[in-house]
Amino acid sequence: MTRIKLLLEYDGRNYHGFQLQKNANTVQAELEKAIYRLSGEQATLVCAGRTDAGVHAWGQVVAFDSCSTIPGDRWAYALNSQLPEDIQVLESQETRAEFNPRFDALKKCYGYLIYRQKKKATFYRHYALCSTEPLKLEAMQEAAGILKGRQNFRSFCASGSSARTFEREIFRCCLSEKGPYLLLRIEADGFLYNMVRIITGTLLEVGRGKYPPQHLREIIASQDRTRAGPTAPPQGLYLLQVFYP
Repeated sequence: MTRIKLLLEYDGRNYHGFQLQKNANTVQAELEKAIYRLSGEQATLVCAGRTDAGVHAWGQVVAFDSCSTIPGDRWAYALNSQLPEDIQVLESQETRAEFNPRFDALKKCYGYLIYRQKKKATFYRHYALCSTEPLKLEAMQEAAGILKGRQNFRSFCASGSSARTFEREIFRCCLSEKGPYLLLRIEADGFLYNMVRIITGTLLEVGRGKYPPQHLREIIASQDRTRAGPTAPPQGLYLLQVFYP
């Protein structure tokens, strides 16, 4: 038995998230079908991040066990011949038997993309939050900086979470502007349910002038989801990278 590690990217708009669901198409289901067609094995996949419906990935990490004779570095080529075009394996390799993409990760990096040139832009509406409203970028950047460090982020966790603790450490939280694009990048040792999308929605409220950047401290201290901003839509969210020792 060999454990195979995959690095993959996918366009999430046609899928109900990564994880298997009854009566719904998911990225995991497509991967498992492709593995079965190649090896005849019913593989069980473990992923670094269970992305939600409509969320994309540029750097998802997955592992599974196989008795197949396919070499570790050839799984990428083999799987891509069986996968739909909106899911592609970038790299594959044999890894240690105990490797777990989720629990071995040191940190993960998510990005949220905002496109500000045309509202409901035809070619961007599935891949970014499209908005032409004026935003106070400096205020948003100041607010983003307040989120860094180890804190209780219960205010930024959607209901239905199974998290045992709401404490996480954010190593990086910054906004960059390039042309019509505004990109939020967040690196942390873990993320709560809808955490990045709620942070994005809250920073947008700061950008609109609804409250000043320092109000983020009050939102964090309250540990109350209703004090934070709305949940940003899924199509602007990307799992960019997972970091390992």
